[in-house]
Amino acid sequence: MRVIQVVTLISPDGAYGGPVRVAVNQVRALLDAGHDAVLAAGAEGFGPELPTTFDGVPVKLFPARRLISRTGFASLTAPGLQRWLRTELTSTDVVHVHLGRDLVTLPSAALARRMRVPYVLQTHGMVMPSKNPLAGPLDRLLTRRILRSAKRVFYLTPRERLGLIEVAGAGLQILGLNNGVPVVAQVTLTEVEMRKRTQGLEVLFLARLHPRKRPQSFAQMALALRNEHPTVRFAMVGPDEGEGQEIRRILEESSRESPSVTWEGALSPEKTTERMSQCDLYVLPSIDEPYPMSVLEAMSLGKPVIVTESCGLAPIVKAYSAGSVVTEDLDALIKAVEAFLRDPQSLAAAGQKARTASLNEFSMSAVLVALVKEYTSATATLPQNSK
Repeated sequence: MRVIQVVTLISPDGAYGGPVRVAVNQVRALLDAGHDAVLAAGAEGFGPELPTTFDGVPVKLFPARRLISRTGFASLTAPGLQRWLRTELTSTDVVHVHLGRDLVTLPSAALARRMRVPYVLQTHGMVMPSKNPLAGPLDRLLTRRILRSAKRVFYLTPRERLGLIEVAGAGLQILGLNNGVPVVAQVTLTEVEMRKRTQGLEVLFLARLHPRKRPQSFAQMALALRNEHPTVRFAMVGPDEGEGQEIRRILEESSRESPSVTWEGALSPEKTTERMSQCDLYVLPSIDEPYPMSVLEAMSLGKPVIVTESCGLAPIVKAYSAGSVVTEDLDALIKAVEAFLRDPQSLAAAGQKARTASLNEFSMSAVLVALVKEYTSATATLPQNSK
């Protein structure tokens, strides 16, 4: 089966975050199963020579540009991608679009619809009811039609399901699909203990420095705990998405007293697993995070995680005791991190449970089975022409 997956943006610093990780994992699984799959996207930050592979999977990248400044990803466009798709869709069985309200993925899905090529959508919580004044007209013009004509629309959480129905109506061909993570080799206890004796514990934040991710809460937590835990390192890794200046100010003011809190900047997505394997506790204090891939990857590595109650993965973390689920209050975050720092046995036990949760709940093999089933169903008949 020939499959084209489409995502909005691929860049060296991983600025587009989770949807790219999901798409890469899915394309890799499809290739391993013998399918012909490629990931297509807009691109920026690579220079004049765009890569043909990204994190080990084949990609077809096209220069992206923003039509309107300071609009985030919404005004991104990649005209070359649309021209390429017009040719490639004639020999493609199914298109899988990781859909957002942007001018890369919406036109891609619309083109598949016009050419009567079956397509499925995965929205990653990005197509929800919105108060943005541009969202309503865009939805009436394009989004609803694209959602209604999809052979399948994948959602992550019950909240996302309800949001999609509110945007496009109750007639969607909608199905829950978990994000998956590849099985990775787990660091043995002996190796972990050896590293701890020489380097001390590390608490990690690995995400975009965006207000929703609440990197300031992580930094403030770290500063509150560093004096009582002088051998612990608190590391922040990720590109600046609006919070960098404030994080830099906070850390510069504190660095005179202690260098134990650091911001390492952006990291290439193919290096995130290696970087995460070096930590002992992963903390993501973000709000309303549907299904953060960084948390899934940390759990797959056997790292305990701390998330907020509004995180879509909170029920799994609670059910498996794979870390802690806290309120948005800073004191709650501080107490949860300190509890693990004071009890290494509890930290190790939570890490083992996180690994078990990953294997049981987020297997890529299960995702692959679901994808192939839906792709096969999608190609059985021509797509409907809903209006």
